[in-house]
Amino acid sequence: LIINAIEALNDKNGSNKTSISKYIESKYGDLPAGHSTLLSHHLNIMKESGELVFWKNNYMKADPNAPPRRGRGRPPKPKVPLPPGMLLSSARPRGRPPKNPNAPLRFPKPYGSGKPRGRPRKMARPEGGIAASSTTMMSASVRPRGRPPKVKTSAFTEVSVGH
Repeated sequence: LIINAIEALNDKNGSNKTSISKYIESKYGDLPAGHSTLLSHHLNIMKESGELVFWKNNYMKADPNAPPRRGRGRPPKPKVPLPPGMLLSSARPRGRPPKNPNAPLRFPKPYGSGKPRGRPRKMARPEGGIAASSTTMMSASVRPRGRPPKVKTSAFTEVSVGH
């Protein structure tokens, strides 16, 4: 059916699926509900077997004398045939190798520098000592952190306006 439709339509660039479907419907009349899926299935089978060539969304009969057409993109690399005695085996299987149940237990190594991980703890401020005298002098002139509190003005204060 499909090859007859392609031959009857006789397009130079081949026939697309809808034109093949319309031709079959006009020639054979009422078709079952799953006609379009059946047509797609059979077109794919014929394309894979080599009976039809799919080129630019069109199907055409395979010409044995025609050179193979290239699609878009880079062509695949030619495969080098292996000598007859060689078997394909990967050097190493994929994935992580299984653990050896007979292996001795390993304890984790201490950290290289001997220091604990993470941010160091805050040191408490010294109460007295050498640095106490210099810090108390500096803290008197340094403002505290954050936004200063709002100054509350009383409702009875008069604002003098220049007369």
